[in-house]
Amino acid sequence: MISLASPTPSLLPPKLPERRNGVLHADLCVIGAGSGGLSVAAGAVQMGASVVLIEKGAMGGDCLNTGCVPSKALIAAAHAAHAVRDGSRFGVHTAAPEIRFDEVHAHVHGVIGAIAPHDSVERFQGLGVHVIQAVGRFIDRETVEAGGEKVMARRFVVASGSRAAVPPIPGLAESGFLTNESIFELTERPDHLIVLGGGPIGIEMAQAFRRLGSQVTVIEKFGILSRDEPEAVDVVRAALVRDGVTLLERTGVGKVSRHDGLVTVTLDGDGETGRSVSGSHILVAAGRRPNVEGLGLDAAGVETTPKGITVDARLRTSNRKVFAIGDVSGGPQFTHIAGYHAGIVIRNALFGLPAKVNYAALPWVTYTDPELAHAGLTEADARKAGHEVQVLTWSFDGNDRAQAERATEGLAKIVLGRKGRILGATIVGPRAGELIGTWGLAISAGLKIGAVASAVMPYPTLSEISKRAAGSYYTPKLFGPLTRRIVGFVQRILP
Repeated sequence: MISLASPTPSLLPPKLPERRNGVLHADLCVIGAGSGGLSVAAGAVQMGASVVLIEKGAMGGDCLNTGCVPSKALIAAAHAAHAVRDGSRFGVHTAAPEIRFDEVHAHVHGVIGAIAPHDSVERFQGLGVHVIQAVGRFIDRETVEAGGEKVMARRFVVASGSRAAVPPIPGLAESGFLTNESIFELTERPDHLIVLGGGPIGIEMAQAFRRLGSQVTVIEKFGILSRDEPEAVDVVRAALVRDGVTLLERTGVGKVSRHDGLVTVTLDGDGETGRSVSGSHILVAAGRRPNVEGLGLDAAGVETTPKGITVDARLRTSNRKVFAIGDVSGGPQFTHIAGYHAGIVIRNALFGLPAKVNYAALPWVTYTDPELAHAGLTEADARKAGHEVQVLTWSFDGNDRAQAERATEGLAKIVLGRKGRILGATIVGPRAGELIGTWGLAISAGLKIGAVASAVMPYPTLSEISKRAAGSYYTPKLFGPLTRRIVGFVQRILP
């Protein structure tokens, strides 16, 4: 994951940590070199702070090595395979794609390798960061020990991330399973991948592996993508079924076993009790668990819950010298949120500014085909919060660019409050992740719907769907009886 700070060193010489009486003294000590930790370290050192960065594993953390980057690289390969199969709708006819999974693996790791230098030890040392590659843990409220070094700092930032949560299903541990930390190491395509969990990670991987030729079954205890707008989820669900993914929703798992190279999942729920599904591999994608173990948080006086480290709106822990950011802080678990947290912490820790987190415009994207993107409140959340809600929708089949690309499935759904205030937006359709930024900006800036309705979008582009949806707010007024009377009067008096 590329740091959100500048990729080039500061014009001024960096301020380095000082060693006094065998102890490193720094302005800032960061534990964890994932997205958030790297952004804090790079930003702080370039602003003149001395920084120690501690990382026990690979630089770049989960996002670069086992998360966002490899998953999107795999999805890109799946898109390519699907494009070959689907070309006939444009009059382009080809043979079925030959998928060489070892080359797909090489592509995924080639992408990781291309990005890794931006997050490397060498780059951060070049910026002036003192990097320690070891396990870091607090030994008291103001000291961290790592690799035989003791570090004291004015402020500490815990950015240790999260890992896949493994549900306590009988037989699962003994049967062998994949998580996001191991699935991208496969060099042979699974014959039948069973996915436990219908959240974004599980659904993305299900569609990707299906398009790369695996049989795929998803088992979800509730409904897939349960945090998103139901209308948008229906579009994604239909696409998955059309691709050949088997969805078992509202279905639990009784037990898991492995015999003769096959893993068997015994089902429980919605009439499935007692039935089983067998496959070659099983992927656990049933949520995330914060990495709080082994950090010596008790010694530091840092309070935790099962959701992670307890923080306030300024991301301070119960020890006011210690901040926590990203997945470990118990908030939204997205790479871009870790980067956002980094900015909040730098303002608090370096400048003493009372910057606070605000998730009102929080965006997220599920990278299925079609993509599903969201910012702000869903309709249900807005109603629950007591807002006076109005909903606008516009379909991609009314978008000329979508028609040209034969990608007309999906819609934009905009949630408004009183007087046209934008509360939330969901887009499901082609490149929705690229389109949602307009709405995130509008929400964060407190804009009303007229700002988007009056924007000039280039034609023909998918971005016009946002303008069309926004413009529909005014349709009843513009084309109502009052407007007709006004136009008629003006026409009569004009020379």
